[in-house]
Amino acid sequence: MKIVLATNNMDKVREIKAYYNQFDVIALGQICQPFEIEENGNSFYENAMIKARTVYAKLVDLGLENECIALSDDSGISVEALDFRPGIYSARYSGESATDASNRAKLITELNKLGLSQSNAFYTACIGICSKFGEYGVHGFMHGKVIDKELGSSGFGYDFMFIPNGFDKTVGQLDESIKLEISHRSKGLRLAMPVLKVLSRYY
Repeated sequence: MKIVLATNNMDKVREIKAYYNQFDVIALGQICQPFEIEENGNSFYENAMIKARTVYAKLVDLGLENECIALSDDSGISVEALDFRPGIYSARYSGESATDASNRAKLITELNKLGLSQSNAFYTACIGICSKFGEYGVHGFMHGKVIDKELGSSGFGYDFMFIPNGFDKTVGQLDESIKLEISHRSKGLRLAMPVLKVLSRYY
C-alpha cells in the first residue's frame, strides 16, 4: 500500500514520512503534476477531507486506487488573545501571497497591538484518509503559548514562536525526535495509525 500525501508542502511531507517510516509514503508530485486544491471548508476537518477526497479522485483517474490511498493534513494555530485566530487561515494569515515568515510577522504585530508579548495558544492538525473502503478523519492537538519573537532554526510555520506546555523552548529549538513525539501532527498521525494498519492488509 502506498500512502499519497495531499500536499505540496515538502516540510509536511518530510515530517509525515519520518513518522510513518514503516509505510511507503510518497508526495503527490511523485505520481502526477502537483496541483492546487481549493480549501473552502469551515473547519480543519472539512479542509482535510476536501484535500483527501480530491487526491483520491486523482488516484482513481490514474487507475491507482487498488494500490494507493490518499492522506491529508490540515493544520494551524489558534491564539487565545486573538479570538483564536488565525485558525484554519494560518497558512494564508498575511494574505494571498503569504509566506511562513510574513505570517509570523503578522502574528507578532497583532500581539503587540494588544500590548502582549505572549498568549495561550494551541496547534490543531486534522488527518484525513480516503480510500476505496471509505474515509476517516482524526484530530491531534498541541497546547502551549506563542511569544512575540522567533527562536530556533528547526521546523516551519509558527514553530519558532510556539512554546509547548511543559517546555521552556520553542518548537523551533527542540530536537526533531521530541517534536515527532509531541506535535499536533504526530498526535493525529498516531490516532490514524490503526486505520492504516487495517487498510494495509487489503492492498
